[in-house]
Amino acid sequence: MEVEVPSPLWDRLMLGGSISVNGACLSVRELAKMRFFADLTRETLDRTTFQELRRRIRLNLELPVTPDRAFDGHMVLGHIDTTGRIKAISRTGAAWTFVFSYPSSHRHYVAEKGSIAVDGISLTPFETTAETFRCAVIRETYERTNLQDRIVGDPVNIEFDILAKYLERMMPGVR
Repeated sequence: MEVEVPSPLWDRLMLGGSISVNGACLSVRELAKMRFFADLTRETLDRTTFQELRRRIRLNLELPVTPDRAFDGHMVLGHIDTTGRIKAISRTGAAWTFVFSYPSSHRHYVAEKGSIAVDGISLTPFETTAETFRCAVIRETYERTNLQDRIVGDPVNIEFDILAKYLERMMPGVR
């Protein structure tokens, strides 16, 4: 995968370093002229939207949190669990509401007012169903992410809360 990088991030990239691309943690294999290259494994391709990406679309790029940076939002590891689609987008004043679909087999991970990452964006789901959830998106988030370019039907990467996944593993049969 080849990704063009804006100058603020370019100076902080390093060979072998991690970078989140639409929420998926990738390792930088090569750096060249404001671009980086990363290899995509079969697992990454199977669990992400990367096979559906169009050339020249805006991507959410984020470097890992380091000890000198404040931790904000919820823990997002860059380990995509599944994909979904944008089902609806509406605007009310300075905020937007997005409705996302996801496979119903993951419904136990979607908690009302819990945590979820969509394309690496830390969001709070509400009005959850077995196959959809809504998220309110404030102007700051909308303007700083690829959500501003998205349309109904677009695919998204979804990462569920890591604490929920660990609890599920430690408490078999609780589902």
